[in-house]
Amino acid sequence: MSEAPQINDQYVDMEDVEIRLLLEAIFHIYGYDFRSYSKASIRRRVLHRLNLSGLPSIMEMIDRVMKDRQFFVQLLNDLTVNVTEMYRDPQFYRSFREEVVPLLKTFPFIKIWHAGCSTGEEIYSMAILLEEEGLYDRAMIYATDIDKNVLATAKKGIYSISAIRQYGENYLQAGGKSSLSDYYTCKYEGVIIDQRLRRNILFADHDLATDQVFGEMNVIVCRNVLIYFDRDLQRRVFQLFRDSLDMGGVLCLGTKESLNFSGIVDEFEPVDGKMKIFRRKQVSL
Repeated sequence: MSEAPQINDQYVDMEDVEIRLLLEAIFHIYGYDFRSYSKASIRRRVLHRLNLSGLPSIMEMIDRVMKDRQFFVQLLNDLTVNVTEMYRDPQFYRSFREEVVPLLKTFPFIKIWHAGCSTGEEIYSMAILLEEEGLYDRAMIYATDIDKNVLATAKKGIYSISAIRQYGENYLQAGGKSSLSDYYTCKYEGVIIDQRLRRNILFADHDLATDQVFGEMNVIVCRNVLIYFDRDLQRRVFQLFRDSLDMGGVLCLGTKESLNFSGIVDEFEPVDGKMKIFRRKQVSL
């Protein structure tokens, strides 16, 4: 008489299994790869959308995602975190102006990649900084994000007038040389960023989880994005950034992010460790 199969009585969280199936469905149907994002963060956002949707289970959500693109777009907005503002963390921009701009002034042309640009407020913050330092005419900013919807907002450069007071305070704390109002026009219930600040910005969709090198950059800015990735994906993205930077190029991270355990920490030196600004070391020949 054959033995009965051994049953693994270890507790299986079926909710986690269903979330993994959901992420696989999203990847194979729509091409967005959230499979290596922080499990706790993804779980929280999926359950939030499940609660709002009134669906009885994640399996029902998977079926809905496969058949209803509009519902998927709603879920995508939950999964892609878009928390940003102009001159977010003003001390970062002050440090960038004081520590990085002198280096950039030695370059004949400047290429800056802002990865995970969200709705564009930090892109225009950088454009204003470069304009005030006399660098914008010889700079190109590559603004990328996984979410085409937020990229569309960024391209328009139209923001809520209710937020502009905070943005103006951030700008002054960041070392702004004028008034933020010099760079936008009020219209109806919003403000429109001046066209002159959009002329050297190229917007493109790019998935840090799956896409390839964005090469020969002088500066890469990716702030408060990597905290939502698991350790393996963080290491992959750090290697992507390293390979996309020129020797001596500058990497800017969020205040809660670190090069520790990145696999590339020895290849960078701090410019401002507190503000998480690093420079890729030159190779000795």
